[in-house]
Amino acid sequence: MSTHRRFLITPFILVAGILQFILVSPNMAADLFKDPALMAVPPQGAVILFDGKDLSAWKHRDTGEAAKWKIVDGAMEVTPGTPDLITIQDFGDYQLHVEFNIPVLPGNLKSQERGNSGVYNHGRYEIQVLDSFNNETYANGMCGSIYEQKEPDINACKPAGQWQSYDITFRGPRLGVDHKVVEKPRITVYHNGILIHDNVEILADFTRAGMSGPVPKEGPILLQNHGSKVRYRNIWIVPFSRK
Repeated sequence: MSTHRRFLITPFILVAGILQFILVSPNMAADLFKDPALMAVPPQGAVILFDGKDLSAWKHRDTGEAAKWKIVDGAMEVTPGTPDLITIQDFGDYQLHVEFNIPVLPGNLKSQERGNSGVYNHGRYEIQVLDSFNNETYANGMCGSIYEQKEPDINACKPAGQWQSYDITFRGPRLGVDHKVVEKPRITVYHNGILIHDNVEILADFTRAGMSGPVPKEGPILLQNHGSKVRYRNIWIVPFSRK
């Protein structure tokens, strides 16, 4: 639809991504591909959610307490035993940039047992964070999935221990005068600079472990604590005016 916005470096990303995937397998491509979005500079008008220095833009879900996750080497690290983090500010339509690093866990762990977290749009709609490099899991549960709804078009996951990126364009739900949903939210996602979801309608009112209740027109960004010490850095968001 006309109001849908795309990531700004789309042409470069698509050409580079196609060349990579012609030559190598999806997992190998993810390992070799130079992510053009890593350490991307926030554009004018961006709201900085984490710059490596403090967690003042975040609070804990449900409790509302100040964020207690650790800052390690300029990244925020999930602290097991603490609640999820949500932004203090709510957002409607936007472009979100998030960089994450999934830890290498000991042992022969498989599926969802590996490094695991999630980025939730409006606090409700999860894009899965999981070590999916040479790691099979159940349907719609791999890294980059719209959790339990749609797998990514390509497995663009790098090996655990490497920095990765999501660039998400999110169009929030449209509500009628009775506050009921008249248009479902839509999402476009680039994972490591590779398009994995293109203007996909999100069917559920919330995905598993997301915030529930009546669907709002705005909501926070939520980072999930799934017990793994996933790290996040360089998080910023560009709000869009609604049309």
